Amino acid sequence: MCTFAGFAAEPTETGEKGKAFNPGEVILHHVADSHEWHWFSTDNSNFVTYLPVFAYEPGRGLSSFSSEKLAEGKTYGNFKLEHEKLVTLDGGKVYDFSITKNVAALAMSSLLLVFIFASVAKSYNRRVGQAPSGLQSLLEPFVVFIRDEVGKKSIGPKYERYMPYLLTVFFFIWFNNLLGLTPGAANLSGNIAVTMALALITLLITLFSANKNYWGHIFAPPGVPWPLYIIMVPVELVGVLVKPFSLMIRLFANITAGHIIILSFISLIFIFRSSATGFIAVPFGLFISMLELLVAVLQAYIFTLLTAMYIGSAVEEHHHDEAHSPDNDFGTAEQRGGGSNLAHLTRPDVAAH
Repeated sequence: MCTFAGFAAEPTETGEKGKAFNPGEVILHHVADSHEWHWFSTDNSNFVTYLPVFAYEPGRGLSSFSSEKLAEGKTYGNFKLEHEKLVTLDGGKVYDFSITKNVAALAMSSLLLVFIFASVAKSYNRRVGQAPSGLQSLLEPFVVFIRDEVGKKSIGPKYERYMPYLLTVFFFIWFNNLLGLTPGAANLSGNIAVTMALALITLLITLFSANKNYWGHIFAPPGVPWPLYIIMVPVELVGVLVKPFSLMIRLFANITAGHIIILSFISLIFIFRSSATGFIAVPFGLFISMLELLVAVLQAYIFTLLTAMYIGSAVEEHHHDEAHSPDNDFGTAEQRGGGSNLAHLTRPDVAAH
């Protein structure tokens, strides 16, 4: 996300009147996906990695070429880019399967996660029964925290089967949030398609894990007169979809908003074209950048916690009212090993003495 590359490349007044600086266009260019990876610019050149384009046209087949052929408004064959959207010159239908900036960032961050945790797993195998060290000691507190404070408390006894997903989604979001703050990086976790995919996976896991008690609360809400089912059942079904939708929007909005704020502060320097503005804009931009480091882990934690809570509500067992009746209190206490002295003293033969 937060690279200042685009700003250096913006036209300025150097003897002849250049194009006016457009902060909205620059900011959207930095937070949006693209068919090329723009690292940084100098006065004379741009440092760009051009990515492969794969386009399928019905009736014409698949075309593949470098995005360099479409750079700077150029056309290639029957294709051109309009606001980073691949279109055809004749207005025909085209399906874009290109390796965009976010797709490349997704592949690299996934490989990074695999490499890191494969290394940690090997460390655990080599140091059985020993205190953690190195990268293992850095990541273990987060793993234990997600297990004890998120998985166990939100899901309950069945938490272990869901820990691989909870840990994966936590570290995936956290790492990509941090990578998005580095100069030249992609805004992956601020892409609505990525957050939608994560929310959809959460929804599918929740639905396929749901027990009859969960579905019973949806299609036969307890304590509700049956005529009201006509209203309550659709409301409950909408609620099932709203939960992952809120996950998608929350992560997307928070990450994107932080990036836009930082870029907006930097844009002030180029809008007013005064170095004095930098003494105000740069400190505020740095402050927001430091705050984003906290937001990066916080948003990963919130997404993981809410995911665990949704799964927990789906696998929660039904508790019968009779299990909590006064007649069963002492028996239950004796089975737990607690309150046995009180139960013993209430026996008639003992109380008589």
